[in-house]
Amino acid sequence: MSEKYKLGLNMSSKVVEMEVKGTFSPTDVENFVSDYQKIVGKINPTEYILDIDCSKLDILQQEMVPSMEGAFTMYKESGFKKVILNVKSSVLKMQLSRLARNTKLTTAEVVEI
Repeated sequence: MSEKYKLGLNMSSKVVEMEVKGTFSPTDVENFVSDYQKIVGKINPTEYILDIDCSKLDILQQEMVPSMEGAFTMYKESGFKKVILNVKSSVLKMQLSRLARNTKLTTAEVVEI
């Protein structure tokens, strides 16, 4: 795992726990997708909540938007019951809410903590 993200699986509470930090490079994105697919391959995502801690994620730079859209599309295609994105920045909340709308990730909820 990278220092940019952590992935965990809580099977008893049916939650996939994720933490993302900083700004992702293209290599970080590739590694993340690979690790994500390994975790999601072990479960039935329609029974799970994807809980993402974005509190240490940097404000999205324009070059990161396509990668983030790809991630949101991946979450949508996985079919999670709910996707919760926890943020500390109202700017990031706005950015992630817009990405969820653009990718039609209707199960997403962006929560400012």
